[in-house]
Amino acid sequence: MLVGVIAVDVAVAGGERVQDRGGALSAMADTSTGKILVGALAFGLLGYALWRLAQAVLGRPLEGGEQEGWLKRLGYLGRALWYALLFWIAVSALAGADESGNEEDRFTARVLELPFGRWIVAAIGLAILGAGVFNVWRGVTGRFRDRLKTRKMSELEDTAFTMVGSIGHIARGIAVFGLIGFFLVRAAWQYDPEEAVGLDGALAKVLQADYGPVLLAVAAGGLIAYGLYCFVEARYRQV
Repeated sequence: MLVGVIAVDVAVAGGERVQDRGGALSAMADTSTGKILVGALAFGLLGYALWRLAQAVLGRPLEGGEQEGWLKRLGYLGRALWYALLFWIAVSALAGADESGNEEDRFTARVLELPFGRWIVAAIGLAILGAGVFNVWRGVTGRFRDRLKTRKMSELEDTAFTMVGSIGHIARGIAVFGLIGFFLVRAAWQYDPEEAVGLDGALAKVLQADYGPVLLAVAAGGLIAYGLYCFVEARYRQV
């Protein structure tokens, strides 16, 4: 839901805040209420990273089930590292590190200097794009319902939840993973670390396109819908 708020923030600021500050997340942390929200976000990101790390170490879903293969465990580890990085960015915003908004291109520049650096950046971008495609697929097929206790929902709740979940997954796949993955791949292709942007930077680029404010409004609504879906999932998830 905060990602949706950031989309609105970028739209209202006309992209200027992304250029002048360390990003919309840092700007949000300037207020006392914003600090609470960003702190809650950091706490959640850390919890998510630890959850994925536990799955990678244990080799099975925490709800039980068969042992996972090494490829899937590496995927869990990759997600743990990714969300740990997001946790660090949120903590940096709380600490007032305004430069954290430009961390993506500095990190990308360091990786590009490594042997096979362009291929590494491209692989990371493609992996993020793959995560975006997976989220869109889950949204279109409704597979996000598989591990939910839908029998405890009323018919109206089930219908509303399915609609919100589908919209949210598609928006998350396109507006978050799709955009960031695209700009990472383009950074590798053009050998330009400044093409690598974070979330608010990607949203600012969308704002510059034709019908940018409309596209951002749609993205914001979809991402807030995904946040609502997550609250319902927390209530009805089979554990």
